[in-house]
Formats: sequence, C-alpha cells, structure tokens
Amino acid sequence: MRKEVKDTVISELGELLKQYPHFYVVDITGLNAEATTNLRRKAFQNNIKTVVVKNKLLIKAFDAAEQDFSELYGTLKGNTALMFCETANVPAKLLKEYKDANPTLKAAYAEESIFVGAERLAELAALKSKNELIAEVVALLQSPTKNVLSGLQSSAGTIHGLLKTLGERPE
Repeated sequence: MRKEVKDTVISELGELLKQYPHFYVVDITGLNAEATTNLRRKAFQNNIKTVVVKNKLLIKAFDAAEQDFSELYGTLKGNTALMFCETANVPAKLLKEYKDANPTLKAAYAEESIFVGAERLAELAALKSKNELIAEVVALLQSPTKNVLSGLQSSAGTIHGLLKTLGERPE
C-alpha cells in the first residue's frame, strides 16, 4: 500500500472517530463468508458502520485523535473490524446474536469509557441508550400524577375519598 493511500485511510478513520460517539473493536476471523455478510447486513440495518482495518493504520488514527485510546493498543492483534454507532448498546446486542458464530469483542469505546475483553459484552449490551433513560425518567415523573388521578377517579372525585383511597394503598 502506498503512503498516499495509507494517509487517506488514516484520515478517513479519524473522521469516523469524530463522527460516531461509540465504536467496537471486533475480531471476525471465526466467521465464514456467509456469516460475515449476514453480520454486515444486520449491522447496516441497525445503523452500524462496519469497517475492516489494518492495526497499524488504526493505531496511527488513534494517535491523531483528540482522545486517548492507548488502552486499546493491546487489543489490536490479528484481524480487526470496527463497528461505529450512534447508540452504545446496539452492536453489543448484535454480537450477542452471533456468539456461537464466534465474532469476538476485543474492546469498545462506549459512553466515554473503554471496555476491554469479550467478557464485557454482557455489560455493554445492558447499557441503556439516551432515549431509554429519558423514557424511564418520564415514567418515574408520571407515576405520582397517575396515582393521584386514579385515586380521584376511584373515589367519585371527593377529597375525603381521595385521601381514603391513597391511605388504603400499600406503599
């Protein structure tokens, strides 16, 4: 590979690192051609950009990045594919589907943290996305209001009935 091509690849990787807030470093050596194609297809359907890279070029892209990715250097051995995404837990859930087919998680950069090792896959899959967290907060905020409204409706709308209904409910 010529130096100009290498420089182009490094700059493209740098742009992807800036564009996407999360990425996974994966070894897909254990997959056959059909399984690899299916993985890429499902990744595309889930808005995950998958790129196979050379380790030395990835290290140079990490060096040029604004963040410190030095913890990931030890994982860059053998074949390496990067999975870039907007939602941190989506690639982990996808990789869990392919656990028997053997795509191995080497490391991940998700939610501004570095996760190293295949054993961290379950932890990454359990991460909640921003939208999931917002939905939980909204549900928690609505819960007391729903209790008051249901108490009003069940007690024919009187204050005495409301207090009686709320008093009878278990905590």
